[in-house]
Amino acid sequence: MTELQRDRLRTVVLPDRRAMGAAAADHAAERLRAALDRGPRARVIFAAAASQVDMLDALAAADGIDWSRVEAFHLDEYVGLERGDPRSFGRWLDDHLWSRVKPGRVELLDGGNPDPAAECRRYGALLDDGGIDLGLIGIGENGHLAFNDPHVADFEDPLTVKPVEIDETSRRQQVRDGAFDAIDDVPRVALTVTMSAILAARSLSVVVPGAQKADAVARTLEGPVETACPASALRRHPDAVLFLDENAFALVHATPRDPQGAAR
Repeated sequence: MTELQRDRLRTVVLPDRRAMGAAAADHAAERLRAALDRGPRARVIFAAAASQVDMLDALAAADGIDWSRVEAFHLDEYVGLERGDPRSFGRWLDDHLWSRVKPGRVELLDGGNPDPAAECRRYGALLDDGGIDLGLIGIGENGHLAFNDPHVADFEDPLTVKPVEIDETSRRQQVRDGAFDAIDDVPRVALTVTMSAILAARSLSVVVPGAQKADAVARTLEGPVETACPASALRRHPDAVLFLDENAFALVHATPRDPQGAAR
């Protein structure tokens, strides 16, 4: 494991996806236990993406987490997909984690609501009622967080959840991730938790494997903090850790250091 610091963002580089997922799960479990030590519940928001599988598998096996006191939310959902649709993000998270650990409360975004704006207000109110203790998130190929693609990202967004048009890069990523067979099958509109709400989470654990994410990672760590790469705003967060595998780190020019301070 090697590390580097960019502004306030700590980055941890592991040799492969499995090691990355294990390290990220250890970190997430520590943050969860700390939140449960501080109060009666821990509120966690999850990304639903292939990039998160290794971390979620390891987190499901972590000891010492009272999942009955965890309140679970998710970052985004496709407009037009009912709750329980096998292509929906809520169903994906249930299959990969929630059905295994049984959180005490699970709140789902309803992409099938015929009034997307009303659904955003409803879900936003749930998130605002206590905030988020821990965000378990990823970074998209275009640098997005959730579906805050560059053309809709706003670091000072007054909304907590909003409907957005998904850009083509993000829609093609869904096909590459195996969520849909063809780009024409991918919905064009989603409900997404906004940048301001994500950045307001008290802790963030960001898991990003794969060479296809290398350009977005380099821009996140070395480019300007700007909505052209929404993930760059992670460098301003007071408690965010970015977990990468070697492939995702490949285009970063900075030299990481091992935890004892020696150059890699």
